[in-house]
Formats: sequence, C-alpha cells, structure tokens
Amino acid sequence: MDTRNVTFSQLLPVIKLAFLCTCISLILAMFSVFLCVLPLSVFVICCLAAPFFPRFGFYLPVISQGSTGKNMVALTFDDGPDPETTPLLLELLAQHAVTATFFVIGEKVHKHPELMREIIAKGHAVGNHSYHHDILLMLRSSKKIAKEICMGQQALSKCGIKPLIFRPPVGITNPKLGPILKHQGLFCVNFSCRGFDAGNRRIDGLADRILKKISPDDIVLLHDCRPRRGASVTMWLREIEVLFDGLERKNLVPVSLEYLIGRPVCSCLPIKAL
Repeated sequence: MDTRNVTFSQLLPVIKLAFLCTCISLILAMFSVFLCVLPLSVFVICCLAAPFFPRFGFYLPVISQGSTGKNMVALTFDDGPDPETTPLLLELLAQHAVTATFFVIGEKVHKHPELMREIIAKGHAVGNHSYHHDILLMLRSSKKIAKEICMGQQALSKCGIKPLIFRPPVGITNPKLGPILKHQGLFCVNFSCRGFDAGNRRIDGLADRILKKISPDDIVLLHDCRPRRGASVTMWLREIEVLFDGLERKNLVPVSLEYLIGRPVCSCLPIKAL
C-alpha cells in the first residue's frame, strides 16, 4: 500500500495498530519495563489472529461486503467447477433469474473447460480461488503463493476469462498476499455471511443457518463442489432452493457481485471466441 498522501484513517489496520501500540509502549516504558511489553504483546497476538477473520482486512484491503445500502446480497460459490453439481446449479440459478459469482479452482478448470464456458454463457462472473486449493497456502512462501495464483489465472485465461478478483482458500490472508495480488492485477474478495457448510460436508440446515443472519449488502459464501459425508446432490439443491425462497420472504434481492461492490470482477472474450 502506497501511504503517500494518505490519512491515518485510511491506513491498513496493521499499520495503525503498530503505531498505536508502539506509542503506548514508549509511554509505559517511562514507568515500567514490564508494562511496556504488554502493548507489543497485544500487537503480536492480533497479527497472529487477524488472518483467520475473513471480513477483516488487517494486512491488505479486503472486500467482504457490498456498499449499495439497499436490500441486496451477492451469492458466491467456491471450489468448482464440478460436473456433478455445477450444471444443475446453473439450471436452478436460471430458473430463479439469479446471477452468481464462481470462485473456481484452476486444477478443476483444466479438467472441465466446458463448464467454465457454460458459466460465462449464462451470465455469471468468475474469480480466482488458486490452482490447487491448498488450505495451508498462506503459510507457504511468497513464491509459492504467487505461483498458485498465477497458475489459476493462466487456467482461466485459456477459457477466455480474466478474473480481477481472488479469494484465498478458506478466506485466510497474510502479509505477503497484498503485494502479490497488486502485481497480478487482482483484488481480494472474501465474504460476510456463510452457513459453515465445511465445503458441502454439512448440508442439512444450510439455508436456515444463512437466513438467520443474512443482512443487506452481504456477500454470501456457498460451494458448488459435490456434497460429502452422506449428503446427496438432491439435498444440496433443495437447500439452495430453500435459500432462494427465504431471500424472497426477507425481501433480499440477489444481485451480481459486480453490482453489489460497485466495481468489475472479471472480463471475458466473446463466447464465440472461446
């Protein structure tokens, strides 16, 4: 982040917290060496904990909510595409006239390019969700993180898609991610509402868990990978259907992520060129 001509309120939380903790520590040092360690300890704890809060852009700017001020939400689906679930989901989205955003895994994109073409043909957007979906990716080196993101971009580029958004696996961030995304022309989008489905391992009650807490301008995290732990595709589709009905009852309108956040999220070649 370029901090030239930037006010204190616009600085990243990590910079503001470091400044405040340092100032408090220096003041306390005049009274006790022991006391001056406390603010620094708070800073270290925050640095360790912050990456695990997807809504909190501690180390880099993170978009996790919309800014319309209206009764609108955006639905996002992670971890696809999957030939067993994605086509059925696309049919359901079309039936309800809902536009979604798919954060896809590059490795699956290579295996199922036809699904990517179908996603784009039906008017949905696409984001980069890394190439292998390594849940420990943010513990890797900068070189490894950059390679994973770049490979995801390349896989999508072969399908005529250029994402402008990246969602890290499990929504975890780190201090290395910001410069990497800036270099690759991407920005980070996480979420503000989820049903804790554990990657479609906990399907039962998914819609109710989301509907109990969803609010205007939320970015909703869902998955379009095949259900596991005994759940069926039919059960999963039923939960998505219940979610759509619940959103209508709550007067919440699903809109595109691009509209909700007020900026483009991907660009694509004409379908005939794919």
